Amino acid sequence: MKPGLPFLLELLGQAYDRRSWHGPNLRGSLRGMSAADAAWRPAPGRHNVHEIALHAAYWKYAVRRRLTGETRGSFPVKGSNWFPRPASGTAAEWKETLEVLAEVHRSLAGAVAAFDPARLAETPARSRFSNLDMIAGAAAHDLYHAGQIQLLKRLRAG
Repeated sequence: MKPGLPFLLELLGQAYDRRSWHGPNLRGSLRGMSAADAAWRPAPGRHNVHEIALHAAYWKYAVRRRLTGETRGSFPVKGSNWFPRPASGTAAEWKETLEVLAEVHRSLAGAVAAFDPARLAETPARSRFSNLDMIAGAAAHDLYHAGQIQLLKRLRAG
């Protein structure tokens, strides 16, 4: 049996900002983090939390775009996938990234809520994955990066 939209919305919510048994979700892993902590890199050439947060937002946007058939070009930050952030990121830049992440999540949840459940098994053009796979994958992606952020926080604390 394939999951329906209410289950998928719950999955997305638990992975991003709703309480669940697995520990911190993406928003919880970012809660209370300063811009300096978000800009810290574990080693040269490695991503920092600020970049991971924008990357997670971008893929929520990409899934929404694929579900709705929207064309590219409406992500609020120039670029795609990984967005280099400076080591001297400001509190305002970090706050803006958190706001982008929250807004893109709301937009994805809205697109899923309005999605035709009969289309869950369809595979969109230029994709190897079904709509169901992409929605569930967006939740898995959030949890993957939440764990990564938790590890980076521990490494930063020493």
